[in-house]
Amino acid sequence: MAKTKIPAFQNETYKDYTQPRERKAMEAALRKTGDSLGKIYPHVIGGKRIGTSDAIASRNPARPSEVIGNFAKGTIEHAEQALQTASKTFLTWSKVPYEKRANIVFKAAKIARRRRYEINAWMVREVGKNWAEADADTAEAIDFLEFYAREMMRFGGPQPLHQLKGEHDWLEYIPLGVGVIVPPWNFPFAILVGMSAAAIVTGNTIVLKPSSDSPMMGWLFHEIMEEAGLPSGVLNFLTAPGGEVGDYLVNSTITRFISFTGSKQVGLRVAQNAATPREGQKWIKRVVAEMGGKDAIVVAKDADLDAAADGIVVSAYGFQGQKCSACSRAIIEQSVYPKMVEKIAERTKALEIGDPTKNKRIGPVVNEKAFNSIMSYIDIGRKEGRIVAGGERSGTEGYFIQPTVVADIAPNARLAQEEIFGPVLALIPVKNFDEALEVANNTEYGLTGAVYSKSKKNIERAKKEFFVGNLYINRKCTGAMVGAHPFGGFNMSGTDSKAGGYDYLLHFMQGKSIAEKDATAKKSRKNKAVKKKK
Repeated sequence: MAKTKIPAFQNETYKDYTQPRERKAMEAALRKTGDSLGKIYPHVIGGKRIGTSDAIASRNPARPSEVIGNFAKGTIEHAEQALQTASKTFLTWSKVPYEKRANIVFKAAKIARRRRYEINAWMVREVGKNWAEADADTAEAIDFLEFYAREMMRFGGPQPLHQLKGEHDWLEYIPLGVGVIVPPWNFPFAILVGMSAAAIVTGNTIVLKPSSDSPMMGWLFHEIMEEAGLPSGVLNFLTAPGGEVGDYLVNSTITRFISFTGSKQVGLRVAQNAATPREGQKWIKRVVAEMGGKDAIVVAKDADLDAAADGIVVSAYGFQGQKCSACSRAIIEQSVYPKMVEKIAERTKALEIGDPTKNKRIGPVVNEKAFNSIMSYIDIGRKEGRIVAGGERSGTEGYFIQPTVVADIAPNARLAQEEIFGPVLALIPVKNFDEALEVANNTEYGLTGAVYSKSKKNIERAKKEFFVGNLYINRKCTGAMVGAHPFGGFNMSGTDSKAGGYDYLLHFMQGKSIAEKDATAKKSRKNKAVKKKK
């Protein structure tokens, strides 16, 4: 029977909520999720639902009194159970043909597509994304499923090699083992799904520990994979605080790899712990880490200033600046600096703040800790520069902060160097394009960046000298698309994982080179042919 041809990969189209049909569907999903608040959700280990007396309450940051759900609070004992289950299941899952594994992931993409409004609605409630940002998150998750399933079909068979005379030579990729998946809350579905699906489709088993700020997204993914036919024990869903339980998962001799997205501080701890071999450990653990950024948009004096201002504001305040790719520094040539300050401030002040369930553009930051940290950086900004927009809390309920622009920041000021992870933008004037590139590269990070200029010379220099993993020319510095913009950065931004790219699955596999003398290879093929004939 001929194999079914898989269509070429295409990115998901975003929902248009200006259309009455789309808007009604989203409103219905929000009502439905509103009727399901406060339920209890267990761990799922080896297919078994395991409850606990203690719970992690996921709360709506727009209304902290609203509990999204109560999730089982895991312990070290639960972590060990999950690891042991994943280790046992790996013995069978790793032997499942790659076509079957990819087919399960293709099915998961179809289910996620069917449940798209529901996923969006839960995301709006759980982390405070507006409708468009939530839909883009879910669309990216579907893209990851579709893309990685196709990639497994490419990597699954023997890989092209130069054939030596008298030998049959081939290379195949095999899975690593048990992985610990630690996703963030800011792309709570997309990154969680991408990290998990990549590990699963390549034949590994996982312990998935979602962020305590977005456990519902992990629960939904577990449901989707279960419906898609994923065998029990391949994905083990564990909700637990990061500290003690997280360290235990990373340090275990069962753990073969850790896939992490989060802060620099935690990422470095994961890398350090994983690099320390424990008694009985048989491998060097692999770490795939994405750890944030201090991203800059450079505006040259010859740029389209309106386009630059639009790109900066979208990049700075999408999802309240809570993106590792967000623009937190605008580096602007002095001759156009006053005009750009005015344009950026004007656009920022026009942003509408409010309840994301009502589809307001700017929602809350994720929790009280983030709120307090961001407000403290705004206070620092008052001393280091001048606030030209925002700078205050918005409303009395929820963690709403006005989008804030701080002008006249020095290149080495705290606002120009430290990751804030909130709606705070530092404007930095520079004398010329030379200085602009120098300032752009003067942080410990290297994730995303953008340059607005009409000069071919400037653009070519930026391509060579702007040291980031994802560089954009005359467009915003957020919004990496699966397949088109492999995502990951340099320096303290992580291991340059290039998620959504054609190299990504290699993080979760190891190559096995096999060479067979031609005589035995021919005999083996002849015997197979005789058996087939009989």
